[in-house]
Amino acid sequence: METAEFLEILDREGRLLAAAALEAGLDAPVPTCPDWRVRDLLRHTGTIHRWAAGVVADAETAPRPIPDPPGIDGTELTAWYRDGHRRLVDTLGGAPQDVTCWTFHPAPVPSPLAFWLRRQAHETTVHRYDAEAARGGPASPVGTDFAVDGIDELLRGFHARTRSRVRSEHPRVLRVRTVDAAGAWTVRLSARPPVTEPGTLPGATAELSGPADQLYLALWNRVPVPTVTGDPGLAELWLTNSGI
Repeated sequence: METAEFLEILDREGRLLAAAALEAGLDAPVPTCPDWRVRDLLRHTGTIHRWAAGVVADAETAPRPIPDPPGIDGTELTAWYRDGHRRLVDTLGGAPQDVTCWTFHPAPVPSPLAFWLRRQAHETTVHRYDAEAARGGPASPVGTDFAVDGIDELLRGFHARTRSRVRSEHPRVLRVRTVDAAGAWTVRLSARPPVTEPGTLPGATAELSGPADQLYLALWNRVPVPTVTGDPGLAELWLTNSGI
């Protein structure tokens, strides 16, 4: 996907999140994040938006700690979230293509700016789904190509980090596959962080599969995996330990 597509998605998804939060109300529970209410969702996402914008705007080359969310509430909180989202969109949209700044996982991307556009588009989309779950009713769609990209970022980015909790004492192989797009990944588990290769490679004893949009949400622990086949223990190992 192109960086302009990620920017458009980030812009749209952030506005949809705000609209759903307003409809749900700040006191509404977020069923996909059981310990949260909508105000917690806005505080978290707004904080991440400002943090990411700061990394790029200041061309930070070292990790920047994520600040604590603000204690504001009510209409002030909603306005604060909208302002932070707009600041992020404007910052990423106006940043030089060759900006040099810190990134935090190894998923392949052409530049640091592409990393942050991709990461924040997916961050905001997942939390938009949370806001719509709190509101109730149909959720906005996730595009197939974008969902495939998000699965790739999760598997080859987040779970390539040392903090991934998906480990196996004995080597095991899991396949992840979309049924409506050319998306397939082979995940090799060991006592070290998972190693994911694109494509359908031999050796898998379990598979997680489904339509790209549903598999994307499932791997982000928002909905059940559409189809699980093969070794149930391996599938359970992944599903139990893969939360981010």
